[in-house]
Amino acid sequence: MSSQDEQLMRKSGKVKVNDINIYYEVHGDGYPLMMIRGLSANIDWWPTEFLNAVLKNFKTIIFDNRGAGRTDKPDIEYSIKMMADDTVGLMNALNIKKAHVLGTSMGGMIAQEIAFNYPEKIEKLVLCSTSCGGSKAVPLSEEVLQTIRAMTEGLTQEEKARVSISLAYNEDFVRDNPDYIEDVIRKMLIAPIPDYSFQRQLIAMSKWNAGRRLKKINIPTLIVQGKKDILVQPQNAEILAKFIPGAKLALFDNSGHEIFSHEIVVNTIINFLK
Repeated sequence: MSSQDEQLMRKSGKVKVNDINIYYEVHGDGYPLMMIRGLSANIDWWPTEFLNAVLKNFKTIIFDNRGAGRTDKPDIEYSIKMMADDTVGLMNALNIKKAHVLGTSMGGMIAQEIAFNYPEKIEKLVLCSTSCGGSKAVPLSEEVLQTIRAMTEGLTQEEKARVSISLAYNEDFVRDNPDYIEDVIRKMLIAPIPDYSFQRQLIAMSKWNAGRRLKKINIPTLIVQGKKDILVQPQNAEILAKFIPGAKLALFDNSGHEIFSHEIVVNTIINFLK
């Protein structure tokens, strides 16, 4: 960590929330921004360039969801509502009364659930590479679904990371940015998720359904989606934009599921939150 990064790191550690200890970090100064990662991911997966950009503008709180990274991993049934409660519990433990909330993929589902149950906690909402779940959502292709299921079938951690790369980034980006991709894989191997909690998170996603509740969101909302996303079909962003009152939709031609490596995406998000 550079001296500049050390200066911007305000706090880190674990705090008891509900039935688990959550690992979190607080970076930078300004209005609070809670950032929620997706299936199997943890704070190491946030791209350095993206994190540095947002923490220059906001007090940025990143953390590991239950089951992932350095947070506790109880072998019990998980739900998206449970993880939303965890997130708000963390906000309360850190004395954050209200914040911008950004969620990506499964984290976008968690962010929606916070908007439904704790609207008073959100100033602005950013939903990235996500869907409303249930029957209104456009599902994964059978090929992608089988690839995800195979990630718990005897692969090494590095093999799992490389499968994740093939799903999260489009082929052109992987080909043109080999050093960047190898650094992403290195970060994925720091604190990988156990197979059982990967399954717990995956099942929680499969059972979640927000379609009929979207019209209840009365918070300024930005929906960000890559058109080359094979994990969350781009039509899902259009569905969210259609049913969330006043939502803004930003589609990006050259982005896959992991959108934060593109400067134009980062600037769009920051400009919306300012």
